[in-house]
Amino acid sequence: MNNSAAAEGIDAFKSAFRRHAAGVAVVTSLAPDGHPVGFTATSLASLAAVPPLATFNMAQVSSSWPAITLGNRVAIHMLGPRSRHLAELMAAAHDLRFIGDHWHADDGGLPLLNGATAIAIGHIVDVHPVHNNAIVVVEIDNGILGEEDEALLYHERAYMRPHPLEG
Repeated sequence: MNNSAAAEGIDAFKSAFRRHAAGVAVVTSLAPDGHPVGFTATSLASLAAVPPLATFNMAQVSSSWPAITLGNRVAIHMLGPRSRHLAELMAAAHDLRFIGDHWHADDGGLPLLNGATAIAIGHIVDVHPVHNNAIVVVEIDNGILGEEDEALLYHERAYMRPHPLEG
């Protein structure tokens, strides 16, 4: 194996994960005081089909952290290139994330983003704190399919779309 550069510790970690493409999602919920919260996540993964479980990771210092409590409802929005603006918006300043007409509340007040390719709605069944972060497990109760789109990927600090490989 030809290694062109060496790194150690956190630099090695960051460099390696910049080269690992990840799907892009947005998680939304309601804070304890009832205001909408959300953040962009590249750590979304399916955990099981029966029961339907998904996981995501987040920092406990996140402005959305107070909403991550057992039983609280969340909406996980899968995004495509046409909804990239939602990923960028939900990664920007938290006080600007829900200003505008890019979202609406469902019957229970849960914030849903317009233009997602799919939305999985569920409730938090487990939270595993790890240092200053957490692994969050969500049981999916229902979902909404939006318009089909290519996958939105995050790679080398940029949003991208996949392209098929030749041969």
